Amino acid sequence: MNAVAQLDTTHLVALAAALGWASGLRLYAVVFLTGLAGWLGWLPLPPGLQILQHPLVLGASGLMLVIEFLADKIPAVDSLWDALHTVIRIPAGAALAAGVFSGMGGEWLGGDATVWATIAALLGGTLAATSHVAKATTRAAINTSPEPFSNIGASLLGDAAVPAMLWLAWTHPLWFFVCLAVALVLMGVLIVVLMKFLRGLIRMLRARFSGGAAMV
Repeated sequence: MNAVAQLDTTHLVALAAALGWASGLRLYAVVFLTGLAGWLGWLPLPPGLQILQHPLVLGASGLMLVIEFLADKIPAVDSLWDALHTVIRIPAGAALAAGVFSGMGGEWLGGDATVWATIAALLGGTLAATSHVAKATTRAAINTSPEPFSNIGASLLGDAAVPAMLWLAWTHPLWFFVCLAVALVLMGVLIVVLMKFLRGLIRMLRARFSGGAAMV
Protein backbone atom coordinates (compact mmCIF):
# COMPACT_ATOMS: atom_id res chain seq x y z
CA MET A 1 0.00 0.00 0.00
CA ASN A 2 1.19 3.54 -0.74
CA ALA A 3 2.71 4.97 2.45
CA VAL A 4 1.13 8.35 1.73
CA ALA A 5 -2.34 6.82 1.84
CA GLN A 6 -1.67 5.64 5.39
CA LEU A 7 -1.22 9.21 6.70
CA ASP A 8 -4.12 10.45 8.78
CA THR A 9 -5.74 13.87 8.57
CA THR A 10 -3.83 15.18 11.58
CA HIS A 11 -0.48 14.53 9.92
CA LEU A 12 -1.58 16.08 6.65
CA VAL A 13 -3.00 19.23 8.23
CA ALA A 14 0.10 19.59 10.43
CA LEU A 15 2.36 19.24 7.40
CA ALA A 16 0.36 21.83 5.44
CA ALA A 17 0.48 24.27 8.36
CA ALA A 18 4.20 23.71 8.87
CA LEU A 19 5.00 24.29 5.19
CA GLY A 20 2.96 27.49 5.15
CA TRP A 21 4.36 28.89 8.41
CA ALA A 22 7.97 28.00 7.67
CA SER A 23 7.78 29.44 4.14
CA GLY A 24 7.34 32.89 5.65
CA LEU A 25 10.71 32.50 7.37
CA ARG A 26 12.91 30.40 5.08
CA LEU A 27 11.14 29.53 1.84
CA TYR A 28 14.08 27.93 0.07
CA ALA A 29 15.04 25.88 3.14
CA VAL A 30 11.47 24.55 3.24
CA VAL A 31 11.54 23.57 -0.44
CA PHE A 32 14.99 22.02 -0.23
CA LEU A 33 14.55 20.13 3.05
CA THR A 34 11.13 18.77 2.07
CA GLY A 35 12.39 17.65 -1.32
CA LEU A 36 15.56 16.16 0.16
CA ALA A 37 13.57 14.18 2.73
CA GLY A 38 11.43 12.75 -0.05
CA TRP A 39 14.40 12.03 -2.34
CA LEU A 40 16.28 10.20 0.42
CA GLY A 41 13.17 8.22 1.32
CA TRP A 42 12.95 9.64 4.84
CA LEU A 43 9.28 10.42 4.35
CA PRO A 44 6.72 9.75 1.60
CA LEU A 45 5.77 13.04 -0.03
CA PRO A 46 2.15 13.51 -1.14
CA PRO A 47 1.72 13.60 -4.95
CA GLY A 48 1.40 17.38 -5.00
CA LEU A 49 4.82 17.80 -3.36
CA GLN A 50 6.80 15.12 -5.16
CA ILE A 51 8.09 17.64 -7.70
CA LEU A 52 10.24 19.05 -4.87
CA GLN A 53 12.39 15.89 -4.87
CA HIS A 54 13.34 16.27 -8.54
CA PRO A 55 17.14 16.73 -8.82
CA LEU A 56 16.81 20.02 -10.72
CA VAL A 57 14.44 21.45 -8.14
CA LEU A 58 16.75 20.27 -5.36
CA GLY A 59 19.69 21.93 -7.06
CA ALA A 60 17.89 25.23 -7.59
CA SER A 61 16.40 25.34 -4.10
CA GLY A 62 19.72 24.35 -2.55
CA LEU A 63 21.49 27.19 -4.34
CA MET A 64 18.85 29.70 -3.25
CA LEU A 65 19.04 28.31 0.30
CA VAL A 66 22.75 29.16 0.45
CA ILE A 67 22.16 32.65 -0.94
CA GLU A 68 19.32 33.30 1.51
CA PHE A 69 21.38 31.95 4.41
CA LEU A 70 24.18 34.42 3.68
CA ALA A 71 21.92 37.39 2.87
CA ASP A 72 20.00 36.89 6.10
CA LYS A 73 23.16 37.38 8.17
CA ILE A 74 23.98 40.85 6.80
CA PRO A 75 22.24 43.86 8.42
CA ALA A 76 20.14 45.92 5.98
CA VAL A 77 20.64 43.28 3.27
CA ASP A 78 18.32 40.98 5.23
CA SER A 79 15.57 43.62 5.29
CA LEU A 80 15.99 44.24 1.56
CA TRP A 81 15.78 40.48 0.97
CA ASP A 82 12.61 40.30 3.09
CA ALA A 83 11.04 43.19 1.17
CA LEU A 84 11.76 41.53 -2.18
CA HIS A 85 10.31 38.24 -0.98
CA THR A 86 7.03 39.66 0.28
CA VAL A 87 5.44 38.80 -3.05
CA ILE A 88 7.08 35.35 -3.14
CA ARG A 89 6.88 33.77 0.30
CA ILE A 90 3.14 34.20 0.87
CA PRO A 91 1.86 32.65 -2.38
CA ALA A 92 4.59 29.99 -2.16
CA GLY A 93 3.44 29.09 1.35
CA ALA A 94 -0.12 28.80 0.06
CA ALA A 95 0.98 26.63 -2.86
CA LEU A 96 3.08 24.29 -0.72
CA ALA A 97 0.28 23.85 1.81
CA ALA A 98 -2.19 23.10 -0.98
CA GLY A 99 0.27 20.61 -2.46
CA VAL A 100 -0.17 18.38 0.59
CA PHE A 101 -3.69 17.51 -0.62
CA SER A 102 -3.37 18.06 -4.38
CA GLY A 103 -3.71 14.84 -6.33
CA MET A 104 -4.45 12.74 -3.28
CA GLY A 105 -7.95 11.63 -4.21
CA GLY A 106 -10.34 10.29 -1.62
CA GLU A 107 -12.12 12.24 1.10
CA TRP A 108 -11.26 13.68 4.51
CA LEU A 109 -13.87 14.72 7.05
CA GLY A 110 -16.59 14.89 4.42
CA GLY A 111 -14.64 16.92 1.87
CA ASP A 112 -12.73 15.81 -1.22
CA ALA A 113 -9.07 16.56 -1.89
CA THR A 114 -9.85 19.73 -3.88
CA VAL A 115 -11.78 21.23 -0.99
CA TRP A 116 -8.99 20.42 1.43
CA ALA A 117 -6.36 21.78 -0.96
CA THR A 118 -8.27 25.08 -1.11
CA ILE A 119 -8.56 25.24 2.68
CA ALA A 120 -4.88 24.38 3.00
CA ALA A 121 -3.94 27.16 0.57
CA LEU A 122 -5.84 29.72 2.64
CA LEU A 123 -4.27 28.39 5.83
CA GLY A 124 -0.77 28.24 4.37
CA GLY A 125 -0.94 31.71 2.87
CA THR A 126 -2.17 33.21 6.13
CA LEU A 127 0.52 31.48 8.19
CA ALA A 128 3.22 32.47 5.71
CA ALA A 129 2.05 36.09 5.82
CA THR A 130 2.08 36.10 9.63
CA SER A 131 5.57 34.64 9.97
CA HIS A 132 6.94 36.79 7.14
CA VAL A 133 5.62 40.04 8.63
CA ALA A 134 6.89 39.07 12.09
CA LYS A 135 10.32 38.22 10.69
CA ALA A 136 10.60 41.33 8.55
CA THR A 137 9.44 43.62 11.36
CA THR A 138 11.76 42.04 13.91
CA ARG A 139 14.79 42.22 11.66
CA ALA A 140 14.05 45.82 10.67
CA ALA A 141 13.92 46.74 14.37
CA ILE A 142 17.13 44.84 15.11
CA ASN A 143 18.87 46.64 12.25
CA THR A 144 18.47 49.93 14.12
CA SER A 145 21.18 48.64 16.48
CA PRO A 146 24.78 49.09 15.24
CA GLU A 147 26.05 45.76 16.63
CA PRO A 148 25.71 42.74 14.28
CA PHE A 149 25.44 39.94 16.87
CA SER A 150 21.72 40.25 17.59
CA ASN A 151 21.06 40.16 13.85
CA ILE A 152 23.09 36.98 13.39
CA GLY A 153 21.52 35.42 16.48
CA ALA A 154 17.99 36.10 15.23
CA SER A 155 18.91 34.68 11.84
CA LEU A 156 20.34 31.48 13.33
CA LEU A 157 17.19 31.10 15.43
CA GLY A 158 15.13 31.16 12.24
CA ASP A 159 17.52 28.66 10.60
CA ALA A 160 16.92 26.25 13.48
CA ALA A 161 13.17 26.83 13.85
CA VAL A 162 12.28 25.81 10.30
CA PRO A 163 13.66 22.22 10.25
CA ALA A 164 12.57 21.74 13.87
CA MET A 165 8.94 22.63 13.10
CA LEU A 166 8.91 20.56 9.92
CA TRP A 167 10.21 17.55 11.83
CA LEU A 168 7.74 18.10 14.64
CA ALA A 169 4.80 18.32 12.21
CA TRP A 170 5.73 14.97 10.69
CA THR A 171 6.63 13.04 13.84
CA HIS A 172 4.50 14.66 16.59
CA PRO A 173 1.70 16.65 14.91
CA LEU A 174 -0.21 17.38 18.13
CA TRP A 175 2.86 18.88 19.77
CA PHE A 176 3.47 20.81 16.57
CA PHE A 177 0.06 22.46 16.89
CA VAL A 178 0.89 23.48 20.46
CA CYS A 179 4.22 24.98 19.38
CA LEU A 180 2.58 26.68 16.40
CA ALA A 181 -0.04 28.29 18.63
CA VAL A 182 2.67 29.63 20.95
CA ALA A 183 4.72 30.88 17.99
CA LEU A 184 1.72 32.69 16.49
CA VAL A 185 0.93 34.43 19.77
CA LEU A 186 4.54 35.57 20.13
CA MET A 187 4.65 36.71 16.52
CA GLY A 188 1.43 38.66 16.94
CA VAL A 189 2.86 40.46 19.96
CA LEU A 190 6.11 41.20 18.11
CA ILE A 191 4.25 42.62 15.13
CA VAL A 192 2.16 44.98 17.26
CA VAL A 193 5.02 46.14 19.51
CA LEU A 194 7.68 46.50 16.83
CA MET A 195 5.34 48.18 14.35
CA LYS A 196 4.75 50.88 16.96
CA PHE A 197 8.51 51.13 17.54
CA LEU A 198 9.30 51.46 13.84
CA ARG A 199 6.55 54.03 13.28
CA GLY A 200 7.91 56.06 16.20
CA LEU A 201 11.43 55.81 14.81
CA ILE A 202 10.27 56.97 11.38
CA ARG A 203 8.44 59.94 12.90
CA MET A 204 11.54 60.87 14.89
CA LEU A 205 13.78 60.70 11.82
CA ARG A 206 11.32 62.76 9.80
CA ALA A 207 11.17 65.39 12.52
CA ARG A 208 14.95 65.49 12.80
CA PHE A 209 15.37 65.67 9.03
CA SER A 210 12.72 68.39 8.72
CA GLY A 211 14.34 70.39 11.54
CA GLY A 212 17.75 70.14 9.94
CA ALA A 213 16.38 71.16 6.56
CA ALA A 214 14.64 74.20 8.11
CA MET A 215 17.90 75.35 9.75
CA VAL A 216 19.61 75.22 6.39
